[in-house]
Amino acid sequence: MNALIEILKILIPAAAVFAVAYFLVNRFLENDQKRREYELKKTALGTVTPLKIQAYERIIILLERINPNSLVIRVNKNGMSARQLHQELIASVKSEYEHNLSQQIYISAGAWELVKTSKEEIIQLVNISSSKVAHDANSSELAMMVLNITANLGKKLPNDVAIDYIKKEIAQTF
Repeated sequence: MNALIEILKILIPAAAVFAVAYFLVNRFLENDQKRREYELKKTALGTVTPLKIQAYERIIILLERINPNSLVIRVNKNGMSARQLHQELIASVKSEYEHNLSQQIYISAGAWELVKTSKEEIIQLVNISSSKVAHDANSSELAMMVLNITANLGKKLPNDVAIDYIKKEIAQTF
């Protein structure tokens, strides 16, 4: 019995020291892991932030380039028919959009949805304008129709709405 008491006198303090050491080491390792995760996030944020800013810049450029006013001026060439201009306008909008598809990774879902809506509504505007002009007419008639419809909308163009949304999003994020 005395031997058991002597063994317990040694084991109980040893177990207490072991438990304290275990919890301290465990807490230290958890804190170290949290610090490493924080450092990784900080490094990733330092890498991703410039990419996000660049994505927002590229989306703004896309929206400006598909603005009907600048689009018509940029795409319309002398000697084109209304039909050729119609095809070139649609192809240009789709090309600009497809060129910037990867930017959706870096912007919010709401902003990307507005970009898609802008593209679709501008294509629809071009199609409506084209339907009001004879296909054998020259390109300047279609160009004028697009510009007139754009001017008479009475509301903001979809790309202007998207640009405003993106500007607000950037202001909130950064």
